[in-house]
Amino acid sequence: MNLRILSVNIGRPRIIGMWQGEAVLSGIAKTPAAADTLFVGRTNIDGDGQADLSVHGGPDKAVYAYPSAHWPWWESEKHLACGAATFGENLTLEGANENDVAIGDRFRWGGAILEISQPRAPCYKLAVHTARSDAPQLMMLSARCGWYLRVIAEGIAPARDAALERLVQSDGPSVRDAFRALFDPRISTDARRRVHDTPALAQAWRRGVATKLADSGR
Repeated sequence: MNLRILSVNIGRPRIIGMWQGEAVLSGIAKTPAAADTLFVGRTNIDGDGQADLSVHGGPDKAVYAYPSAHWPWWESEKHLACGAATFGENLTLEGANENDVAIGDRFRWGGAILEISQPRAPCYKLAVHTARSDAPQLMMLSARCGWYLRVIAEGIAPARDAALERLVQSDGPSVRDAFRALFDPRISTDARRRVHDTPALAQAWRRGVATKLADSGR
């Protein structure tokens, strides 16, 4: 599987608007990279950044990818105009959605090797960025969430005419199933436990699923 990269997007934290009377500092507002190549490091693509490192960024969330396959749904059903970085993603991709890729899948991007680590959980900053207060809820209910990747091997990657080449197809749960394990009360305990036990799953997501498992056992 090759996933075409439609756009590589980066951005430093800046004030993106107001929320409940407070200025919001965030790195979600990204723009297509101007350079032809970029260094992909353990926690960031060169030129990118996050504001609140307690919940964003870090080794398990170094690169965020979002599938363009969801654009027609957002535009026709929810009237949200879409384009590169609409959802704050680093990589706008063509060729797969959350059902087609799994936790633990590995991809080559130029000289870098990436591994899918977890789905994206939307927060209020998506609402501010899109100027749509319902955007986080719509992403949550639809599971059109995209996914994070950790960097297994750093390297220089192309920002033009580029693709992610899948090197390892994991037997782990799909990104969609991992998302449902945390947010869908209808998922079975066995399915939730399978997600929890996936070795490549980000620790933060594993803790969340563990809490759901503990709650279901009460």
